Amino acid sequence: MTLIKSISGIRGTIGGAVEENLTPIDAVKFASAYGTWIKQQRNKENYRVVVGRDARISGEMIQNLVMNTLVGLGIHVIDLGLSTTPTVEIAVPMEHADGGIILTASHNPKQWNALKLLNSDGEFLNGEEGQKILEIAESNDMTFAEVDDLGKITKNQAYIDMHIDEVLALPLVNAEAIDKANFKVVVDGVNSTGGIAIPLLLDRLGVHTEKLYCEPTGHFPHNPEPLKEHLTDLSEAVKKEGADLGIVVDPDVDRLAFMDENGEMFGEEYTLVACADYVLSKTPGNTVSNMSSTRALRDVTEKHGGTYEASAVGEVNVVSLMKKNNAVIGGEGNGGIIYPESHYGRDALVGIALFLSLLAEKKMSVSELKASYPLYFMSKKKIQLTPELDVDGLLKAMEEKYSHERLTTIDGVKIDFDNSWVHLRKSNTEPIIRIYTEAPSQSEADTLADRIIGEIKHIANI
Repeated sequence: MTLIKSISGIRGTIGGAVEENLTPIDAVKFASAYGTWIKQQRNKENYRVVVGRDARISGEMIQNLVMNTLVGLGIHVIDLGLSTTPTVEIAVPMEHADGGIILTASHNPKQWNALKLLNSDGEFLNGEEGQKILEIAESNDMTFAEVDDLGKITKNQAYIDMHIDEVLALPLVNAEAIDKANFKVVVDGVNSTGGIAIPLLLDRLGVHTEKLYCEPTGHFPHNPEPLKEHLTDLSEAVKKEGADLGIVVDPDVDRLAFMDENGEMFGEEYTLVACADYVLSKTPGNTVSNMSSTRALRDVTEKHGGTYEASAVGEVNVVSLMKKNNAVIGGEGNGGIIYPESHYGRDALVGIALFLSLLAEKKMSVSELKASYPLYFMSKKKIQLTPELDVDGLLKAMEEKYSHERLTTIDGVKIDFDNSWVHLRKSNTEPIIRIYTEAPSQSEADTLADRIIGEIKHIANI
């Protein structure tokens, strides 16, 4: 069992020993540190924090602990209940709140949960802010409110509908064309809050929707990471229903993947490529994704006369570079769409609306759309870490081994070859080294990944 404290929040498995897992004591301690940090930002009379959660089984318990900890600090809480990460992100500025907390472990299995922390703009904290909260948590330098100054909890369960209103109001969302296209879609909500939000959005867009695992019970019917090997039921349902496409999201609805009319994956990497193609065709400009994302985004951006830049992995890093480069769209290759016209956060609802607008205007099938893009294939593998492994030493050794190639070391080690690349980095959220590769064919990508894993294991003597 595991507890991971990082600048992006605290993430761990439920149950077990304090400081080794995400126990009630750890949740209270970290919420206390965040609330203390919130109060340090500005000296004011009333502080407000928005809190929402995905549907995982431990969510209600953790949310009650977190909310009442904030109440104990004298902070008022806006309780969104079952919600999505992007919904909480847009709620923070709409509520003029001082911050927000999303209780979700994203794509991790059901035994995991986490506190994701937002600033007053509804964006993830940067490294300096996250480090400060870790320091407060370790120092126990927290002072709670006296009895007459306790905060209050106010429930507001209208924000998913308000989020959908905001998406439909975006100028590039062509709701009329989507309605006329008469799409039939199968949605896999992995029994979390995507099962609430996505069908509501599609209904507003006039899309005929077949629901698969859309009951928000928190009992995930398959591994919740939206990868091909986990989505055989969706593939079968798309073919059985004769649907135009399948849609799948992760438990907190910030990752988005599509399936074509044949039950084949569109490719989560190409979610951003397609949405960017649509946005750039209407509003030319620059794009940003992280270093582990496909080269196809660069190709599409340059086709539209824009400039592509790659950031370190992590949403906050992508957002920072997007702001610096005035990117009109960006995101991450795991199906995360960041569209500044809406907000600076990965948002599956925005991605669905943009993708369907593109599909409706192009009047082509999903498989035909995929075939229109530069074709790259990725392999995403990992090596489980053990305490005795010197990860930094391993990465340094690989950097030296490939010093004659084009290297980028702002986030692990990325090695660019002429027709392929490999990116090695230690995960911020799991005790693993991630190995991502991309090449002109799947066999080449897999072979490159396996070769690199073999070289790492040889260096580490494992």
